[in-house]
Amino acid sequence: MMRTELTRLLGISRPIIQGGLAYLAYAELAAAVSNAGGLGQITATTLAGPKELEEEIARVRRLTSRPFGVNFALGHHPIDDLLNEALQARVPVISITGGNPAPYADRIIASGARLMVLVAGVRAAKKAEELGASVVIGVGFEGGGHLGRDDVGTMLLTRRLLDAVNVPVVASGGLADGWQLAAALALGAVGIEMGTRFVATQECIAHERYKQALLEGDINETLVIERSIGRPARVLPSAHVRAILNLEQQEAGVEKLLPYIRGELNVQAVLQGHLEDGFVWAGQVIGLIHDIPTVAQLLQRMEAEAEVACKRLTHLFDEGSPGLASE
Repeated sequence: MMRTELTRLLGISRPIIQGGLAYLAYAELAAAVSNAGGLGQITATTLAGPKELEEEIARVRRLTSRPFGVNFALGHHPIDDLLNEALQARVPVISITGGNPAPYADRIIASGARLMVLVAGVRAAKKAEELGASVVIGVGFEGGGHLGRDDVGTMLLTRRLLDAVNVPVVASGGLADGWQLAAALALGAVGIEMGTRFVATQECIAHERYKQALLEGDINETLVIERSIGRPARVLPSAHVRAILNLEQQEAGVEKLLPYIRGELNVQAVLQGHLEDGFVWAGQVIGLIHDIPTVAQLLQRMEAEAEVACKRLTHLFDEGSPGLASE
């Protein structure tokens, strides 16, 4: 068992959070992560409505007795009815991403749920702390999906957040293994959140072409779309993505971009494998993904790697250690 402030706060045994993967983070994946000792999450805002969320929450509870969360991505869909459903079901953890959590924070905290807020900068982290968030998750520019507007990497952002707020900080963006988990803990983070790495697991319902593309991709191949409209997002390359980038270079504007970035194209690529005709989220971490394990195998391996990494660091300070370089 790995013990950090995150495991204590959330009642988990491994300080690893599964991100709110649009159209993918449903009961089977969430339960698998929670059963493996991490915190699994359902994604709420790509569900049809409160009834479907109620059913997903019930399914998670049939599959695991461990803590889990529900993620709400702000910006495109009203969440009030969905949030009411999650709070009535007494979900233990609620995470907010992609927008201002202020309209919802008081209700979440009053319900007794732990509030986690995903941020990409210091200002948003401080605001989340003021609102009463239990955990701040800092996503660096290496991550997949929608990112912050500043090109700040995960390692630097994590340190900046740790200097700026007193609440526990979780590192996110470009993370896939136990060596990186140990690095995040060494920085002072209490754990990590992963998204892309969980897509490439057996329990994830992503199409096999999507998973295979993650295995075959390299760190320098991902592209960032929607930067021109203030919503940068990292994706795998495709003919469709290149068309989006061409429009952005021509300063096409939101109205002309909307037909190319609508959710249906993401769904078709993610679930049906039409990668060239749509877009799928992916972080630079694809360069570290070499297999498609079960979630349990992944988290067990990560814990073992983190243990080796931490012991290696400890040995640097042993008497007689050769150190990192000659005097």
